[in-house]
Parts: sequence; structure tokens; C-alpha cells
Amino acid sequence: MKAAVLEAFAKPLVVQQMPDPELSPHGAVIRVQANGVCRSDWHAWMGDWDWMKLTLPHILGHEFSGIVEAVGAEVRTFQPGDRVVVPFTQGDGTCPHCRSGHQNVCDNVALPGFTYWGGFGEYVHVPNADSNLVTLPEGVSFAEAAALGCRFMTAFHGLVDQAKVTAGEWVVVHGCGGVGMSAVQIASAIGANVVAVDISADKLAFAQQLGATATVNANDPKLRAHIKDITGGGAHVSVDALGITATCQAALRSLRKRGRHLQIGMTSGAERGMIAVPIDFIVQQELQIVGAFGMQPARYTPMLQLVEQKRLRPGELVTETIGIEQVNDVLAGMATYSGVGVTVVTKW
Repeated sequence: MKAAVLEAFAKPLVVQQMPDPELSPHGAVIRVQANGVCRSDWHAWMGDWDWMKLTLPHILGHEFSGIVEAVGAEVRTFQPGDRVVVPFTQGDGTCPHCRSGHQNVCDNVALPGFTYWGGFGEYVHVPNADSNLVTLPEGVSFAEAAALGCRFMTAFHGLVDQAKVTAGEWVVVHGCGGVGMSAVQIASAIGANVVAVDISADKLAFAQQLGATATVNANDPKLRAHIKDITGGGAHVSVDALGITATCQAALRSLRKRGRHLQIGMTSGAERGMIAVPIDFIVQQELQIVGAFGMQPARYTPMLQLVEQKRLRPGELVTETIGIEQVNDVLAGMATYSGVGVTVVTKW
């Protein structure tokens, strides 16, 4: 199969022929139709996440949809020809978290593109297919499904399940990359009032197209005061969608008393997993902090229903479709946060 292969960190991926995946009894081989290029790919490409322990050569890509090519002898739910979307966080089905419906935090979590070869190749083998694949409705395109990726569905899980955003609340999103834009659209669809914060005028304009009530430039020296004025005292929910010190601290300080902070962004090599937070402020304001890591497969059904109904529109986030040879250009651009929206690979 053709694939873009990580052979050395922070070096261009090499597009070449690689062995086709082998089929296991409980697995399925997926012929990839679309795969998003995500900042998580960039982090892994840069070698930021020591805990990931990638063995090179490796094939990244974790935001993909496609067609079932083959299924193992023990697979009961899927068959060749089925349209599917592949969740980013997958469980083994046996640990206490899987048994309680939280496969996304499985004790033996599997992450396509990280713990096994992913969607930058033409074919991907998905383990435990019956529990780790989701049927893709005919009314949702492969590119839309790739846009759900890890960014959109993580934002959905974070806002709906973790932060429990309700209509009429104020939500401030710091960092308008792919996951931030997803959060803007989802929170707006819920009926929340959204303030988008970023340093890029282009991204702020795009956030308004996706439903943001107001925008503020993150470099504004009176950022906190402006947000407090817009929201009438501070946000009910803040979102750090980037994972750097500046956005995390600014997001926390955007909150009103008893507000909820949602941490979606993960750190780069600069923070290496550690960000200082204003502890006294958190205590005095009685703030809550929650995280969101992917989303369990069972939660895809209500999200996909909203996509079919056009109440959620992940396709609007897709600003570019490319061939696999262009992935390096996209990854290189992420170092400067220059891209707007989501880029999806649709050609191999």
C-alpha cells in the first residue's frame, strides 16, 4: 500500500510503498477514503510526546473514515463494503472503564496512528472491530467524517459530556485551530454564546462564520477585561483548545465565579506536560477543571444524528483537501499556526 511514513522526527515524511496490514480474527481492514491532518500528528511528528514511544518507521493518521475491506472470522457487526468512521480512542472491551462505557480512557487504550499504524496509509487494520468501528450514515460524506476526527468529537465530548454546556451560557474558546473551531460550532449549536479568542484575524473571522457571538484578539492587553465585559462578568465555561501556557492561563482567568474550565489542548515540547495555573484564583473562585480525551464509540450515534440533521456541520471546517504527497507542507505550516480550518487527505 502507499503511505506517508515517519522515518525520523521533525523530518519530512517519506511517501513510499509499505506492507498491507494483516487481518486478525477480531479486527477489520479499512480502505481509507479520507483522513484529517491534525495538530496531534504534528506533536508526534515533532517527537513532543515521549510517553507515546513510537517505533520508527511509523504511519501516523488518526482522523479517518473509509470502507471495510475485510473482517476477521470473529467479527459479527461489520462486513466488507460497510461505510465506517474510526474513533480516535479505542478500548479492549475488558477493563473496568470499557465495561462502564468509557472506552476512551481504557486501561489499554488503542490510538490509531499512534499505538498502531494509521490513516496516512491506504489501508488500516482496526483491532476489536465490533466495538471500535462506527457505522457512517449515507448522509455523511467521508470528508465530513474525517473532519469529526479527534478534534470535533473531542470537542463534542468535552462540551456536552464533561463541561455540560447548556443553552444561554457563555463559552470562551482560547485557540481557534481545528479543535477550537469545532468547539465554537458545537457550543453555538447547543445554544451557548461563544467568544472566540486567537491571535489571527483570519481565524477570528472564520470563527464568526461558524457561530461565534464575539471575537477578541489574544494579544489585546485588556483581554480579560474585554471578555468580562462581553460576558457580563466572565464565562460560564472556558476552553483551552491549544495547550500552551498562555492559552491555559488566559482561559482560566476568563471564568466567572464557579465557572468550569475544559482542557482539550495537549502540550508541546515547550511545556512537556506541565503548565503552571493560578491556584489561589481557582480556589477563591471555586472553579472546576475537567479534561476531555477523545470520545467513546457509543457517543458517536447522537453526534452523527446531529450531523445528518445539519445541526452540526463538520464539513464547514474543511478548508482544503489534499493528496498524501502534500502532508509535509501541512505539518510544516503547523509550526507557525498558519492554517485556517481542517485539511483532509482524500487522494493516495
